Amino acid sequence: MSEKKVRKAIFPVGGLGTRFLPATKSMPKEMLPVVDKPLIHYAFEEAKEAGIEQFIFVTGRNKHAIEDHFDHSYELQSTLRKKDKKKELELTSDWLPEAGNVIFTRQQEPMGLGHAVWCARHLIGDEPFAVILADDMVLSKKGCLKQMTEAHAHTPGNILAVMDIPLEKTASYGIVDIDKNAKNKDQRLVKAKGLVEKPQPKDAPSTLSIIGRYILQPDIFSILDSTKPGAGGEIQLTDAISAMIGDKDVYGYRFDGVRYDCGSLVGFVAANVAYALEREETRDRVKQELDEVFKRAKL
Repeated sequence: MSEKKVRKAIFPVGGLGTRFLPATKSMPKEMLPVVDKPLIHYAFEEAKEAGIEQFIFVTGRNKHAIEDHFDHSYELQSTLRKKDKKKELELTSDWLPEAGNVIFTRQQEPMGLGHAVWCARHLIGDEPFAVILADDMVLSKKGCLKQMTEAHAHTPGNILAVMDIPLEKTASYGIVDIDKNAKNKDQRLVKAKGLVEKPQPKDAPSTLSIIGRYILQPDIFSILDSTKPGAGGEIQLTDAISAMIGDKDVYGYRFDGVRYDCGSLVGFVAANVAYALEREETRDRVKQELDEVFKRAKL
């Protein structure tokens, strides 16, 4: 059994979002909306559903809008209150976490995901924690992270959300080298004997890729202390996790849900459509609009 509950989550939000320029010239990519909520809000809601109590944001330059999103907007709230817009007022503040449960720290240089996680080391202490990448969205009945925390409760160690991808796409992902001799009670778990960051298809040990959800043991920080830059000249979290294998168990968790890569333009558009179709109040109208779009495009 796991000794400690996963109470803290790190949100690395220091990236530049260059694939969404010019939109991200003055706005963080994590604040791009999917339907009517920004990406970071969905990530926050997923973490909250999973029982996370402390939300740690590792930011960079020009990310003040994220901090503002998790604070009161007194002018807006005052105006809504005067106009008796109760529903809209609730949407501005009823979901806010308790004071002191949201923490912001700065990643001064964009040195990779591993470095961003390392920047939060003093805020985590000696307990397991989650890492959530906001631009990886998972549409599911039960949140991806909640599925993982439930698995972690009976499988101590490190757990990474994984999904099968086409072989030709392995160079864009961290890939799991599966320990085929390991047996797990939870059929969604696979034990890793190694991890490879962005291998070419001919070198990929499998097609099981890591996506932006992790539950990690605090031992990762001492490894990140000495991890050298890897793929892309950045400090890769995958390299540090791989170095733990042998001392700490690492598992891939095949989550239930559909993942959308909102770090890409096509994935972001697809997520907007998918999430709009999930909502009863928008589903029918969106279907109608899409039909018209396809007709005009002769698709």
